[in-house]
Amino acid sequence: MNIEKFIQRSETLHNRLADLYQTASVLPWISPDLLPQAFNELYNTSKVVQLAAEELHQQNEELIQTRNCLETERQYYQELFEFAPDAYLVTNTEGIIQEANFNAAKLLNVSKQFLVGKPMINFVPLEERQHLRNELIELSQSDRVKELLIRLQQRHGEFFDAALTVAVARNRQGKATSLRWVLRNISERKQLESTVVKNDSDLLYDRPVQKYSKGETIPLNPLVILYVCQGLVKLSTYCETGEEVLIGLATAEMVFGSSLTSLNIYQATALSDVELVSIYAAEIAASPNLSHILLPKINQRLRQTESFLVICGRRRVQERLHHLLQLLKQEVGETVPEGTRLSVRFTHEDIASACCTTRVTITRLIGKLQEEGIISFDLKKHMILKDFE
Repeated sequence: MNIEKFIQRSETLHNRLADLYQTASVLPWISPDLLPQAFNELYNTSKVVQLAAEELHQQNEELIQTRNCLETERQYYQELFEFAPDAYLVTNTEGIIQEANFNAAKLLNVSKQFLVGKPMINFVPLEERQHLRNELIELSQSDRVKELLIRLQQRHGEFFDAALTVAVARNRQGKATSLRWVLRNISERKQLESTVVKNDSDLLYDRPVQKYSKGETIPLNPLVILYVCQGLVKLSTYCETGEEVLIGLATAEMVFGSSLTSLNIYQATALSDVELVSIYAAEIAASPNLSHILLPKINQRLRQTESFLVICGRRRVQERLHHLLQLLKQEVGETVPEGTRLSVRFTHEDIASACCTTRVTITRLIGKLQEEGIISFDLKKHMILKDFE
C-alpha cells in the first residue's frame, strides 16, 4: 500500500467513526451510558491515526523534495565526471573498473559499457603488470594521492606513456572501498622533453656570446635572462650591515637574471672566465619551444635556492658548513684520485656568507676538517673533499 492510499483510508475510517459516534449520541432511545467504552477508544485512536497520517504525508513530501534535489545534484556531478577534459576511472581496490567517463573510453579505445568490469591491468604491458600490482597493494594502505608513470596500451592500438594520478576512497570505518584514477597521455610531452635536451644548442644559435673574466661584475638587465655557456657565476646580495650574502651559483647550462628574483640588490660575479648569451623575456613569451627549454633550467635555479635556504636554517655552524660543502660537491665537484675537487676556489669569506657566520669561524672549522683528513687542498688551492657524505 502506498502512502496516498493509506491516508485516504485513514480519513474514510475517521469519517465513518465520526458519523457513527454522532448518530449514537443523538438517538433518544440510546442512553449515553450504553455507548461501549471500546467505541470511544476506537474513535480517539482513529484521530491519532489521522494525525499520524498527515504528519507522514508531510514527511513524505519532504523526502520527495530531498530525493529530487539529490537526483539533480547526482546528475550534475555525473555530467561533470562524464565530460571532464581528462580521462577518469573508478575501480575497486583490486583495479577492476567500475565507472569510466567518455575520455577514458576514448583514450583506451574501448566503449564505456565494455570497460566496466575489466581489470585495469589488462591495458598494461606484461612486463609492467607486477609493478602495477605492487602499487595497488600500497595504495590501499596509504591515504596519499599517488602519481604513477607507466605505459598503457589501447585496445587493438599502440602503447603510449601515461601519467596516472590515483586517490583512495574510504568508508566511515576507514576501509578502502575504491580507487579514483586520472589518466593522461604524456607521449607528446616526453617527446618534447627529449627534443628539449637535443635542442639546448638552439639557445646559442645566432646569439652573440658575452665574455667576462674572473672577478668581473656582470651587468644585469631586468628584461633579459642570461644563459651560462661556460664558467661559474656567483649570485649574491647585501644585507643591511653591508656584508655580502651568497645566494646561488650558476654553472654551465643554467640561467640567472634580475627578473628571476624580488631582491632589491642582486649581483652576479664571475668566479671563473665566463661565457654568456642573452635571451629577452619577450622572446620567451613569444616562443613556446624556448619556454619549454628554459623552464627546467629556471626550476633548477629554484631548487638550488631552496638548498641555500635550508643551509641557513641549520642551527649549528658545523651543520651549515657540512651541508654547504655537500651542495658545492654536487654543483661544482669533479672526481679526482684523492676524492672530489671543487673546480672553483671559494674564499673563506664566500663560505662564511653562505653559512651566515664569520670568516674567522669558517677558517677555524676548515682547519679542523683538514686536521681530521676530511678535506685537503691541491697545489692551486682548490679544496678536495675526501669521503665526504
